[in-house]
Amino acid sequence: MTLEFSPIRLALILGVAIATHVVVVGVRALSRRALQSRIASETKVHTITIFGSSLLVFAIYFGAAGFALSELGVSLTTYLASASVIGLAVSFGSQGLVQDVITGLTVVFSDLLDVGDMVDLGGQVGIVESVGMRFTVLVNFSGARVFVPNRSIANVINYPNGYVRAYLDARLPADPSTRDDAERRLRDLAQATYEQYPGILLLPPTFEGRYETRGGYGYLRIKFRIWPGQGVVLENAVKAAVTQSLKQLDEQYGDWMVTVHYRAEPQDRSAKERLPRPAALTPSQTQEVEPPAGAASTRTR
Repeated sequence: MTLEFSPIRLALILGVAIATHVVVVGVRALSRRALQSRIASETKVHTITIFGSSLLVFAIYFGAAGFALSELGVSLTTYLASASVIGLAVSFGSQGLVQDVITGLTVVFSDLLDVGDMVDLGGQVGIVESVGMRFTVLVNFSGARVFVPNRSIANVINYPNGYVRAYLDARLPADPSTRDDAERRLRDLAQATYEQYPGILLLPPTFEGRYETRGGYGYLRIKFRIWPGQGVVLENAVKAAVTQSLKQLDEQYGDWMVTVHYRAEPQDRSAKERLPRPAALTPSQTQEVEPPAGAASTRTR
């Protein structure tokens, strides 16, 4: 096989190389423009655009290289065969890369996550910045960018609302005359907590109201929407502050009277806003408990 280096062919190859570079620059510019559009921020277009532009750029370069070699006298059949052999050899040595690409495509088209979602990928919690052919990039709680190899994505926890709901329940003081003061203190503490930890509390807290149980005691409930995995602030600092504040109203008030817990909420808020019953349980196996008459009737979700 003899390579031909005539001036005309070299000029043609140079022109194709320049045109290829211009086309690639244009493709990437269009990709960036599409990523900045409103529709891309609301749908999976953002993620698919990244994949599509990467594959298109690869195809353009591959085709341009084949054209250049054909002009130099290399058979396209030989080029494609060589590319297949090289690709096969590379695939054996780069199985991780192949797994990254396949897993990335699976993640995108299975709708497991999307750009902007709050997710937990095998212990790495953050907001999805991009889903590439090799890495899924998260922005974690400290603002660092975490590059998660696609092949290591085994378990995906997606927080559809972008936060975890945390509830703080505080027993009402024994003296009924102090309950209004207790509610005021809790509201002030909740607002102060939001102002002090704006990165952890992603939305302002909401006061769910007062509740009375059939056991004869009442409690106050506040709902927080927090960054996943950051509930320790509520469980320690905030809980201690609530206990200390309410102890000023009731000397017998103890730490055990304040609890922090986490739970889901039903998407369908009909049927008294009950969560779906586990499939293993049937109505005959469960006993519905009606809310007590004294329970708060208005809840802010």
